[in-house]
Amino acid sequence: MEGLKILVVDDEARMRKLVRDFLSIKGFSVVEAADGEEALDRFFEQKDIALVLLDVMMPKLDGWEVLKTIRKYSQIPVLMLTARGEESDELQGFRLGVDEYISKPFSPKILVARVEAILRRSSAVSQDILRAGGIEIDKTAHQVMVDGAPVDLSYKEFELMTYFAENQGIALSREKILNNVWNYDYFGDARTIDTHVKKLRSKLGAKGEYIKTIWGMGYKFEVTE
Repeated sequence: MEGLKILVVDDEARMRKLVRDFLSIKGFSVVEAADGEEALDRFFEQKDIALVLLDVMMPKLDGWEVLKTIRKYSQIPVLMLTARGEESDELQGFRLGVDEYISKPFSPKILVARVEAILRRSSAVSQDILRAGGIEIDKTAHQVMVDGAPVDLSYKEFELMTYFAENQGIALSREKILNNVWNYDYFGDARTIDTHVKKLRSKLGAKGEYIKTIWGMGYKFEVTE
């Protein structure tokens, strides 16, 4: 991941320098922006940005407006930085397409670890074959095999299975699943996820146990063998 370009957007110069210094130590290239308008200018000028670190409270355009614009053109990973810690703010971020959400103050080392984890997951999306605990997902052929036998999944069941496999071991809220599988502009009932998970578990047979329910939040795909 060395040399990948990160756009750091924050109106506090001290915060930008702190984040830049820690990312640079890890070999990342950093582009900075001090407000929402400058962030969009940098985003569209630089064609090879790998991830955006985006503050919420900024002059000219806040982070939500910047995120909305970015999502019209790109599914690039976005990690929101904010002093807010309200659940409603986090839910809004997930609805708009945030990949991760970290509240200030934070440990720079933890922030860098989050960035690296997000980039690993985003690179995994480009893989054509995913394998986990006897489940094989061929993204090109749109086919799932369980212990070598094909499983007949609907389009959304396949997308859901793929999303789970790409995010093994990570607790995923229903809102985040909606953002990524049903797209960020879907405002339907989150219970549709529960229905699809139930069907998916049934079709996976014993492997359906890999999809763990996180009560009050969502699900986690975890291979236990």
